[in-house]
Amino acid sequence: MKRALMIQGTGSDVGKSLLVAGLARAFTERGLRVRPFKPQNMSNNAAVTPDGGEIGRAQALQARAARVPPSVHMNPVLLKPQSEVGSQVVVQGRMVATVKARDYQAWKPRLMHAVLDSFSRLTDEADLVLVEGAGSASEVNLRAGDIANMGFARATDTPVVLVGDIDRGGVIASLVGTKAVIDPEDAAMIAGFIVNRFRGDPSLFADGMRLIAERTGWAPLGLVPHFPEAARLPAEDVLGLAGSGPRPAGTVTVAVPVLPRIANFDDLDPLRAEPGVSVVLVRPGTPIPAEAALVLLPGSKTTIDDLDAFRAEGWDIDLRAHVRRGGRVLGLCGGFQMLGRSLADPHGIEGAPRTVPGLGLLDVETVMTPDKRLAAATGTSLPDAVPFTGYEMHIGATHGPDAARPLLRLADGRVDGAVSADGLVAGTYVHGLFAHDAQRAAWLTRLGTVSAGAGYEAGVEAALDGLARHIAAHVDCDRLLALAR
Repeated sequence: MKRALMIQGTGSDVGKSLLVAGLARAFTERGLRVRPFKPQNMSNNAAVTPDGGEIGRAQALQARAARVPPSVHMNPVLLKPQSEVGSQVVVQGRMVATVKARDYQAWKPRLMHAVLDSFSRLTDEADLVLVEGAGSASEVNLRAGDIANMGFARATDTPVVLVGDIDRGGVIASLVGTKAVIDPEDAAMIAGFIVNRFRGDPSLFADGMRLIAERTGWAPLGLVPHFPEAARLPAEDVLGLAGSGPRPAGTVTVAVPVLPRIANFDDLDPLRAEPGVSVVLVRPGTPIPAEAALVLLPGSKTTIDDLDAFRAEGWDIDLRAHVRRGGRVLGLCGGFQMLGRSLADPHGIEGAPRTVPGLGLLDVETVMTPDKRLAAATGTSLPDAVPFTGYEMHIGATHGPDAARPLLRLADGRVDGAVSADGLVAGTYVHGLFAHDAQRAAWLTRLGTVSAGAGYEAGVEAALDGLARHIAAHVDCDRLLALAR
């Protein structure tokens, strides 16, 4: 029997994505064909799918939890913010427009067709589709034309489980308040609730669970304790981006300037997992630490604007001093483009057409082009012939003398990236380099330390298995399955 169940939240970052991932692995272990689905996502942390598109990183992780390849139909509408008021709109894996937030409200009804088409495709191949909502179920100001939460649930007659986060406080008010403000017909779609991220003695919240159930009429389906191992899984939202935390003396420092439109920041996760590495997130208002062995410039959704922000912080001065001291620099995708002599956007892809000077640490120039490259990437690094796997997700072409010293050779014979004449500065368009154990070990050797040797991908699998067991122990999964329809 084909079934679907939707996990919505009282707010953003209440743990919906990880709950869906854990449930996907738990139900897959029961022998069910499970597919994750998120009608609309907003994130600059995206993944490339084998069918040549892009989806939110969380849905790629959920697909992995379900042990199936990711598909563009698992996240048919992806919004990639480019400014405080505007985003790129990606539909079934391909960018179709850039719109302002106010204008997007008029777009939503037109996108429901793609959402329902993708949902139908997944239900045709699955025993259970686990649907993740977006943001808050109580955003009644955005309810008209909704495709992400109750609008989708009502259109498909999919039962809803509402999740609240007790760790941030006010969980009783957030759950009961949701019932109070949403339309009664929307509230009738909610079959039960889960309280997430509990710390301490669960018996102390038994009265709280009963009160919520009494005030809402919804079934209490689980009180889920905080799961520390979730830190080993890629975070979808920049809100979840954190450094490595305190490390003992002798660790190597990798400094990462946090740009306003940082993208694909899960590139950092394998480094954060290394005990010999301290990943320092350099926030606005603080300098790049002088003790850094490597400054890593991450990807960006709006490269030129982020370069302007980089300079406004004075980080360009810090970076030049870092290189003069013999420190290494690696630019990934947008970070690579920033390192060159100039960046040109003649088509106005990221805003008004303009050309700006780059940081000048690589003798290359970049021109933004309308075509976006989305593809898996494998090959070896140069000149050490160490294997890597990753993916490409970028616009623009980069050329110049330093590109004659490429960083990578891809399996299809192409070369990628550039290296400075002194070997201290490098850039590449390939994301995911550090997830490959051999490639990460080679970089750590260059930085004067050694990898712990733990397999990063194996660690992600172990964390997913642990998450599934954790959720199964604290959520009534039999009841969830019975509620799905």
